[in-house]
Amino acid sequence: MQVVARWVLAGCLALPAVQACAEDLYGRVVAVLDGDTIKILDATNRQITIRLSEIDAPEKGQAFGQASRRALSDLVARKRVVASCPSTDRYGRHVCSVTADGLNVNSRQVQTGMAWVYRRYAKPDSPLLRIEKEARAGGYGLWRDPEPIPPWEWRQ
Repeated sequence: MQVVARWVLAGCLALPAVQACAEDLYGRVVAVLDGDTIKILDATNRQITIRLSEIDAPEKGQAFGQASRRALSDLVARKRVVASCPSTDRYGRHVCSVTADGLNVNSRQVQTGMAWVYRRYAKPDSPLLRIEKEARAGGYGLWRDPEPIPPWEWRQ
């Protein structure tokens, strides 16, 4: 068993930094930075920054930016969460699907119109694509704006 563990660890370390091995993180949310980024405190009192996978929320200075941050805060602030993290990004943040109180937070942000599906990083068969389509059709959140600008375009 120890040999297998060493092989798996060696395989993980051989991957590029942005493609680390999947891991589950557990902790209490201590900060909501924006509509797609949180900080948790784990059992060892280590603060970990988590970027919600497959979504991109409006920036703080953008329409719905503050509303998106508040919506995420309402979902996770001071709660214990489970974060399934298949990778880290170039900034060292864990990129994760987050669950709080049995609810997938990534999906809820899209469902309520508080985030886009980040097509550059989403899987082609992601269920988030259908969820976004429904939010858009319902005019929820940022989809009330007649011409919402995706954050990846707004940043440029």
